[in-house]
Order: sequence, then C-alpha cells, then structure tokens
Amino acid sequence: MSSTINLVKLCVGAEEVQDLLNWQKNPRALGPSGLPRHVTRMWPKREAEILAGGSLYWVFKGLILCRQKILALEEVDRGDGIRRCGIVLERDVTRVTPTPKRPFQGWRYLKPEDSPRDLNANRAEEETLPRELQTALAEIGVL
Repeated sequence: MSSTINLVKLCVGAEEVQDLLNWQKNPRALGPSGLPRHVTRMWPKREAEILAGGSLYWVFKGLILCRQKILALEEVDRGDGIRRCGIVLERDVTRVTPTPKRPFQGWRYLKPEDSPRDLNANRAEEETLPRELQTALAEIGVL
C-alpha cells in the first residue's frame, strides 16, 4: 500500500475561500463528472500516493486556508496536442489553520506531516479575521 501525499497550489485570482467556491460553481470549472476540476499542465509523478487519500491545499495571498480531497486525475485534451492533468476535487472544502506559504509556480507536493491541521467545525464557521491580522498571527504561530 502506498503512502499519501498532498498537493499545494496558489489560488490565483482569489482573495478568499469564498472566491474559490464561487468559481467552482461555474460550468467552466467543472469536469465531465460535474465535480470541480483544476487543470494543470504537469502530471504528478506520484499519482498513486495522491489518489491514496491526498488533498489539494489552496494558498490565498500567502496563506494556506483550505483543502479539497483529490478524487481522481484525468487526462484533459484541448485539441492542441498537449497532455494536461485534470485534478478532480471533492465539492466540499475543508478550512485549515491559516499557514504562511511563499509564492511559487505550479503546484508542489506537501507531506501530510507538513500539512496544516483542519479547523474544527466550530472554528470553520467563524467570521474570518482581516488578512493582515491572519498573516501576522500565522507568522508567529498563534493560528
């Protein structure tokens, strides 16, 4: 049995988790199954580990704020001969402890032991703090 690995990705163009949720309601963000799908050019080499329970952790303006369980990886053909990877995601978004993450391109692997903890249900429903305060608290390890 393979171990699990996660992915982490910048949520470009989104300021907060609600922006991601709104985008994923758009038919352009859905795959043939009707589930949210993020299309990327690179195909993960560690596919078996990702599909063994991995999640995609989303970074918003320098903070990892949520994750979505990865259900499948599917080939996407846009008619240009480039093989793309469609990362099929669970509809539900799980909020996580805000964790600083520097900018990077594409996606990166994220070990489970380095992944932010899920917020408990009560905290996930709380009103979010202003971005500057969230960042400052995350940087000193309070969140």
